[in-house]
Amino acid sequence: MKKISLLGATGSIGLQTIDIITANPEDFQLVALSAGRNIDKTREIIKQLKPALVSVQDAKDAQVLQQEFPTSTFTYGAEGLVEVATHPDTTVLVNAVLGSVGLASTLAAIKMSKTIAIANKETLVTAGHLVMAAAKQYNAPILPVDSEHSALFQAMNGENPKNISRLIITASGGSFRDKTRDELIGVTVKDALNHPNWSMGAKITIDSATMMNKGLEVIEAHVLFDMPYDDIDVVLHRESIIHSMVEFDDTSVIAQLGTPDMRVPIQYALTYPNRIPLQGGKRLNLAEIGKLHFEEMNFKRYKALQLAYDAGRTGGTILTAMNAANEAAVAAFLRGEISFLAIDEMIERIMHEHSTIAQPDLETILAVDSETRKRVADMIK
Repeated sequence: MKKISLLGATGSIGLQTIDIITANPEDFQLVALSAGRNIDKTREIIKQLKPALVSVQDAKDAQVLQQEFPTSTFTYGAEGLVEVATHPDTTVLVNAVLGSVGLASTLAAIKMSKTIAIANKETLVTAGHLVMAAAKQYNAPILPVDSEHSALFQAMNGENPKNISRLIITASGGSFRDKTRDELIGVTVKDALNHPNWSMGAKITIDSATMMNKGLEVIEAHVLFDMPYDDIDVVLHRESIIHSMVEFDDTSVIAQLGTPDMRVPIQYALTYPNRIPLQGGKRLNLAEIGKLHFEEMNFKRYKALQLAYDAGRTGGTILTAMNAANEAAVAAFLRGEISFLAIDEMIERIMHEHSTIAQPDLETILAVDSETRKRVADMIK
C-alpha cells in the first residue's frame, strides 16, 4: 500500500491520478490533497476517498468544508500546500499543480526523503539545480510523470548512462500545427484549446500550441537526466504514439510507445519499479494505425521552443523569468487580454531585458518570479 499526497487534485493530471487510486484501492491510499477553487469537485473527492488532510486556496472555503467533513482536517494557501506535501503518513508526493507554486512544497517533501512523482514542469525549470541537489542529499527519488520524460526514463532502465548519445523528445505540434505563423493572427482561445491528440488542462494545451510546453520539457530533460542541450532533440510526431526515444553510442534507438493516455505515465510513477494493469486502458495496435509520421522542428515557426533552448543554455534566473513570463502571458491570452502571438513576443522581451543571476537561491528565484509577473502585467496595461 502506497500512501499518497496529491498536489493539484482537481486539475487534469490530478483527476487522472484520482482515477488510478480509485481503481486500485488495494495498492494506493490518498492521505492528503490540495485543490484550488473547484470546491464542488473537491467535495466529490473527499466523499469518495476520505483524505485525512485537505488544502484549498482560500480560508473561507477551508472553513466551509471543515463544517461539512469534520473527520478530515482542512488548511489553505501556500502553507497548506507544504502541509499536504509533508504529511507524516505519506510515502509518495504527486506534484500536479500548475506553475511555480509547487516549488516550496516539493522541496519540503524532498527534505523528508519522500518519493516525488513530478508532473509540474515549472518546479524543475525554475529551480532544477536546487531540486536535484536536495534529492541527492536527502535520498529522495524523483520520478517523471510527463509522458515524454516517463518514456525516456523507461528507455534508459538498465542502461549505462555513459552509453547514451542523444535524447529525442516527440511533439504533436499542438492545435495549430498545420498553420503558418502568419495564419496564427487572430486565432481564438477556443481554437487554441482544441488539441488533436491529448486531453489536458487549458494552460498546458496553450503551451502545446506555442510549443513552449516542449521547450519546458527539453529543460526538464536536461535537469532530470543531466544531458547537454546539444544532445536533446525535438521531432514533430503527429500521432503521439512514440512518446520519446533514447539513442545510444552504437546507433541503437530505444523508444517507448503507447496510445495517448496520461494515466500510463502517472500509474508507472506510482507503481515503479513494478507495473499493474491499467483499468480501461486502450492497447496499442500498430497494424490498425498503419503509419507513423515524423518531421523536423521549425524553430522559426515555433519561436517559443527556440526561446526555451536559449534560456536553458544560459541557465540561472533567466529560466525563472522565461517561465513566469509564459505563465502570465498565457493566463492573459486565456482571459482574452492579448493575442496568441503576443505570448511569444512578451516572453522574448522579458528575456532580452533580464539580467541573469547564476545559481540563484530559492529567495532569489521567488523574487524574480514575482517581479516578472508584475512586468508582464504592466506590459499588458
